[in-house]
Amino acid sequence: MRTVDPGTGTDADPDFDESPAEPESESTSPPPSRRLLVVCAVAGFVLGGSVLGLLWGLSGVHAGALEDAVAACQALDRVGELPDTSRDAQPSLTPGLSSERLHRMMAARELAAAAAQVNANYQPLADHIDGVSRMVLSLHFNDISGQRHLTEAKEICGRI
Repeated sequence: MRTVDPGTGTDADPDFDESPAEPESESTSPPPSRRLLVVCAVAGFVLGGSVLGLLWGLSGVHAGALEDAVAACQALDRVGELPDTSRDAQPSLTPGLSSERLHRMMAARELAAAAAQVNANYQPLADHIDGVSRMVLSLHFNDISGQRHLTEAKEICGRI
């Protein structure tokens, strides 16, 4: 619809003002780049993760394996001398062990297994102490294999 200006008889302009051009006083520089911020954030994350990994690696996880192996050897030593009836043709009585000696034997077995789980170098110790514990729990002190395991475990403990 066309409107006519009553004073001039010409077409009237619409009822809105055209906005003047943007003032030239503001700088027309591009917005600051976020690239530097992103690079700094990524670098900080990588550096922080590296430090955390280094501290975790040096925290002594593997040192615990040595302590467990030493404790297993000490527990085996505290079990005391185990009877060796493997040389007897007819062992008269199977000797029994007190409950505290049995508990120490089981503790030695568990500590050696824990050490072997963390550090595979202690697997032979864990295997030999396990063989000794099977002999002790079955009370078959005439088991040649069990006596061999006992000798090997004591030799390994002497080297630790």
